[in-house]
Amino acid sequence: MRDNDGERTQDYAGPLDLPDDYGAPEDEDGQAGPSLTDDLTALIEDVKTYAEAELAFQKSRAAFTADRAKGAVGYALLGLGFLHLALIAATVGLLFALIPTVGPWGATAIVTITLLVGAAVLLRLVKARVDEIASAFGDDKQ
Repeated sequence: MRDNDGERTQDYAGPLDLPDDYGAPEDEDGQAGPSLTDDLTALIEDVKTYAEAELAFQKSRAAFTADRAKGAVGYALLGLGFLHLALIAATVGLLFALIPTVGPWGATAIVTITLLVGAAVLLRLVKARVDEIASAFGDDKQ
């Protein structure tokens, strides 16, 4: 450590990064820097700002979740409706298939497969919505 004259001091007992004649900085009026009260007031304001920002973030996250859940429920209901129609078509088709003609089997197969494919697509859309909801509450670390 060097003092103001540029000589090396061996017995210096103060902080190593401050010169011997260090004093608190003064402003234009000759007063020392901010007081403890000023620091606490600034800290309280910062905490209020952080709390308001956190509340706004949580509100937006809740709104996002509600929107995605609404879409997921809609797709799930459509998928279950298609599945229900597929089961009805399969039942009616099986009844017609018992009639000794080949035509009802082909019609039953086409309707049933088409409705099952539609149900599968809608259930995949439900899964995508649920995954988006899960990622909103997951860790942000990547």
